[in-house]
Amino acid sequence: MMTVKKPETHDAIIIGSGMTGGWAAKELTEKGLKVLVLEAGRPIEPDRDYVEHVPITEMKFRGMADRQETLKDQPIQRTCYACDEWASKFFVKDTENPYTTDPDKPFAWIRGRQVGGKSIMWARQSYRWSDLDFEANVREGIGADWPIRYADIEPWYNYVEDFAGITGQAEGLPQLPDGHFLPPMEMSCAEIAVKEAMARQFGRERVMTIGRAAILTQTHNGRAACHYCGPCHRGCITRSYFSSVNATLPVAEKTGRLTLRPYSVVHSLIFDSQTRRVTGVKVIDGQTHKAMEFQGRIIFLCASALESTRILLNSATPEFSTGLANSSGELGKNLMDHIMGGGADGIIPGFLDRVQFGRRPNGVYVPRFRNVSSKEKNFLRGYAYQGAAEREGWERGIHESGFGASFKSSLRKPGPWKMTFGGFGECLPNPANFVEIDKERVDAWGVPVLKIHCEWRDNEKALLHDMMIQAAEMLAVAGAVDIRPFNHHSPPGLTIHEMGTARMGADPKTSVLNKHNQAHDVKNLFLTDGACMASSSCVNPSLTYMALTARACDYAVSQMKKGEL
Repeated sequence: MMTVKKPETHDAIIIGSGMTGGWAAKELTEKGLKVLVLEAGRPIEPDRDYVEHVPITEMKFRGMADRQETLKDQPIQRTCYACDEWASKFFVKDTENPYTTDPDKPFAWIRGRQVGGKSIMWARQSYRWSDLDFEANVREGIGADWPIRYADIEPWYNYVEDFAGITGQAEGLPQLPDGHFLPPMEMSCAEIAVKEAMARQFGRERVMTIGRAAILTQTHNGRAACHYCGPCHRGCITRSYFSSVNATLPVAEKTGRLTLRPYSVVHSLIFDSQTRRVTGVKVIDGQTHKAMEFQGRIIFLCASALESTRILLNSATPEFSTGLANSSGELGKNLMDHIMGGGADGIIPGFLDRVQFGRRPNGVYVPRFRNVSSKEKNFLRGYAYQGAAEREGWERGIHESGFGASFKSSLRKPGPWKMTFGGFGECLPNPANFVEIDKERVDAWGVPVLKIHCEWRDNEKALLHDMMIQAAEMLAVAGAVDIRPFNHHSPPGLTIHEMGTARMGADPKTSVLNKHNQAHDVKNLFLTDGACMASSSCVNPSLTYMALTARACDYAVSQMKKGEL
């Protein structure tokens, strides 16, 4: 009689190879586990795929792309600034990866399906949250209280910063805790002038600092310092910026305990109602469309906020009819993104004898100052600014009057210094912003897609208006001229900081995950990407995702050693 070989059971299966998936792979393999990473997209070969040094003159459409042909399959992705002729290959084809929205409520879902995910194209801004953020929900009676506080995650911020390498400047602000920094990048002369003017006018209430970014300013952990070539979203052949391809996955691979499987589109999870554990993952091969299954002792969902929730919704069982691990009914609810598009720019007089050297892949940052030491009457929470001061280039001719040879010659010289502040505001958790499965539509691999219901509400709109006014005020204080406030009304999703839909919480009746990112209902299931967030803060969330992932991995392995998993 022929013996049928049982399929291999992995110690851990990680779904997704991006920011959090890479960290989970590193942590779990280093702790001795045999790990399978399932990635929906293709493998990445930096020597082939990274094109940061390809000059504009070598591009067929000079970097602008043929919007009707080259990007015809990416009508949503191309609304992102980084989806250009060089980097469009890092973004999904919307024709293969559809989703639906309410007709009058657009949502721009920006996605990257390849090994490394969006960690290849991200803007690398890396900030710690504070208890101003972790305590906001309970303080105001909104959403669910976070089950952790800053003290719980601080050592993990230290840990991931020490590995990733974060450039920044300590400022001693309670609303933006300092971290373990590499030397800061330099501000331009015009930025320094604005910083000093703000200090004179506002003191410590409004502080401008250099951005805190996951880019190396010195050799670190075997990776080279940044050489300021500029277009980071096209890849980084020197591995100077942090991504899972550049940093975490190579470490996991060196352990000899990592199996990375690209072209693995996860359909759903397999749940055993007797043991109340997830036993494996159902996968559609991305190339052959063949269905297959993989088995694992623990599962880490790291597919990105909406993809992870989509997998859980598609994993419904008779017991969990509205989605796996959804006894609370909270799965899919409280979708958040940062609101952006409000700010101002203006011309900073002087400094015409100075120009920038290199292309600094970073900007300046003004931490939140609203609802910090005093309470605003028009809105809750707050916003922060990112920005930069640079000399204008030849593109300024679009807005200037003139024609002829002398006019064109003048555009060959750099223009005046222009300072821009763009705000990023907090989105409140709201159960009316939610996702569900669209039962009438599937993607190119036959997996049911999401229907997204999301819109900005009164508090977000009030923040957007205020960030425009205050940006103009700060420029005026700095002596700027030709100040132009703006409000671009960007749709949800376009900030690419989607959070929520499977929030953490202490109460299983009102949350999906516990304080260790472990599902209340399924003890061997962990979710550490943006879906776990109970609120959105106003600062970029990726550093917090990294810290939560490392923390959850440490807990999961400790539980396995105790025989609890």
